[in-house]
Amino acid sequence: MKRRTWLLSALGTTGALVVGWGVMPARSRLGSPELMLKTQGDVALNGWIKIAQDGAVILAMPRSEMGQGVHTALAMLVAEELDVPLNRVRLEQAGADSIYGNVAMLLGTLPFHPLDSEAEHKPIPIKMGEWIVGKVARELGLNATGGSSSIVDLWEPLRMAAATARASLVQAAALAWQVPAAEITLKEGVMQHASGKSAHYGQMSTAAAGSTPQGITPKSRADWKLIGQSTARTDIPSKVTGQAQFGLDVRLPGMVFAAVRMNPQLGGTVASMNTQAALALPGVHKVVALDALGGGTAGLAVVASNTWQARQGALAVQVQWQAPSAGGADSTRIQAALLHSLNTESGFTFHEQGVTLQAEKAAARRIDALYQAPYLAHATMEPMNCTAQVKDGKVEVWAPTQVPLMARAIAAKVAGVKEDQVTVHVTLLGGGFGRRLEVDFVAQAVQVAMACTGAPVQLSWSREEDMTHDFYRPMHLAKFQASVDAPGEVTSLRIKSAGDAISPRWMARAIPMLSGPIDMPDKTTSEGLFDLPYGFASQHMSHVATQSSVPVGFWRSVGHSHNAFFSESFMDELAIATKQDPLAFRLSWLKEAPRYAAVLQKAADLAGWGKPLPAGHAHGLALHQSFGSIVAQVAEVSLANGQIRVHRVVCVIDCGTVVNPATVSQQMESGVVFGLSAALYGQIDIVNGVVQQSNFPSYPMLNFSQTPVVQTHIMASKREPGGVGEPAVPPIAPAVGNALFALTGQRQRSLPLKA
Repeated sequence: MKRRTWLLSALGTTGALVVGWGVMPARSRLGSPELMLKTQGDVALNGWIKIAQDGAVILAMPRSEMGQGVHTALAMLVAEELDVPLNRVRLEQAGADSIYGNVAMLLGTLPFHPLDSEAEHKPIPIKMGEWIVGKVARELGLNATGGSSSIVDLWEPLRMAAATARASLVQAAALAWQVPAAEITLKEGVMQHASGKSAHYGQMSTAAAGSTPQGITPKSRADWKLIGQSTARTDIPSKVTGQAQFGLDVRLPGMVFAAVRMNPQLGGTVASMNTQAALALPGVHKVVALDALGGGTAGLAVVASNTWQARQGALAVQVQWQAPSAGGADSTRIQAALLHSLNTESGFTFHEQGVTLQAEKAAARRIDALYQAPYLAHATMEPMNCTAQVKDGKVEVWAPTQVPLMARAIAAKVAGVKEDQVTVHVTLLGGGFGRRLEVDFVAQAVQVAMACTGAPVQLSWSREEDMTHDFYRPMHLAKFQASVDAPGEVTSLRIKSAGDAISPRWMARAIPMLSGPIDMPDKTTSEGLFDLPYGFASQHMSHVATQSSVPVGFWRSVGHSHNAFFSESFMDELAIATKQDPLAFRLSWLKEAPRYAAVLQKAADLAGWGKPLPAGHAHGLALHQSFGSIVAQVAEVSLANGQIRVHRVVCVIDCGTVVNPATVSQQMESGVVFGLSAALYGQIDIVNGVVQQSNFPSYPMLNFSQTPVVQTHIMASKREPGGVGEPAVPPIAPAVGNALFALTGQRQRSLPLKA
């Protein structure tokens, strides 16, 4: 099936969705004041902003904080528009209304080429697709933190909400003082007039409520005082002092604790269990059988007076496990099956241009390569956990989740109540990386809470359960074929990949209203392959979507995380094969993509590309676009005593307008460390359904002594913001791999990289 055929059918060529699509207005995301939590003395001015009695600003926060600094950045947008100090912006969890849904995250699923999407005059299918998906997203109101989309999504709505609140307050003051609104100035949350009259926001909030000022526009760029300035993150002090509340920090009166133990075989069940020994242990209250809810694996939970007692009880239960009906998954067999699919199936075409077959027939020579990437675990520092209480027909949940509305939905489904009878409190997340887009651990906690007669129960996983029962980054393979003419010019590029599609399986298990698998092309399978910026005349990029029995999920930067390694390593192969410098080769194919070329050239200049390095050191570079941002990295690498050592990484990003440069730099460093851990060590092996890596000794992370110096440069831009949380991850593996080739002359086409 061709990409354009699917797009036309999926976007609705039959009447209602298309007719008049260009003139239908987008629904406002300003929202009603009634959506804000009612708190004594505070006055809501719209669905995002409340004013406290003391003049502080209260922001409805719909996104989860997992170390990416989003609570600070979003508060900065509001502080800027309302001219208040950042420490005068307080946060409260947003409700369940659709205005808080993440529109940008769903728009990011559209399989459009970024060069087409960024064009001054977008093609009609792109305009239509964005409009329809945007409208559906606004109606759906999917409140999720992921896809590096928080700032992208709320850049306009939050500034508009704060600007509208500001105008309402100024209008109220103008009426009260009988002066023109234009004569009122704002400074640090105080309105002043030349006559000497002044008031803070709290003194005018009641009068401002209900007003509907017209013609509101956010501040112009020239008037910004806070946006674009490096600012300390507001969540750090509470984390340093221990006052911050992560999921495992929740403590409630009468709380009991539960530890899980699941079938070691993925997808297996419980045949029988003897609980006598466990129930005889001190502090153990009960044993609860766990169904395979939310896409997880069946098992049991032991409830006790504390977590240690619960874990000892879980180990004491004598269990007969039942293997999955289809047998245990095996990563070696899956790899062979993927290779077979790659060689025998055509797959879904995500991108094509030119006449690839014709170019291949006329080629003087062909360059072929097969690349592979293994399964990976998320290994968040805080293992999966959730606290739940089921009492008097209502459910209350405290969870470190990226998807609070999905957590609410699964809790309601498990408890057999309506969703409006479920309250979800989102704590801080001790790492997310996509793992907490799942709700299996929430389902387990509610199931256990139902057996605890009204007592709140905190359910937690051990590190071993967490690592061996993850939703893994899929194993993927990709086959590259380039045609080269007699003078040595690349005339065509064909890429075909194979691997499990994540999005359809995630939707089926995370959205209870859906039943069964969703049949749809999944952009994440081919992102980083179909959307390359290089201007080869003929291109064909396709993917063969598979479905193994291994549970797969979104992993930081998703398909880009492995596809960038594939594509940027192959770009180096083409440079070497055509006897060109890797930098010069890339730049020669980026003439129609000046933003990409500028980022790449800047990284090369800052790293000293082409200049002498210490003996035994080499540079490798990579360029990659993901989540609306372009990143180039140059890695300085050496080999010593059988170990790969990365000394320095120069990282340049064009992410459009920057809200907080300090956070961008921190996220670049974080992405490099995260991606480098995977590039050097990351691998999940599965034998007869059992994951072989169970803790950090067998699934190591980069330590401090192995961490390179990371130098970040942010390109100046007036474009709207792009994503930041994930784009630094994809380029690091190919940059290091390309440096290793420069050192050894051996091309590594599989991850993790070896010395």
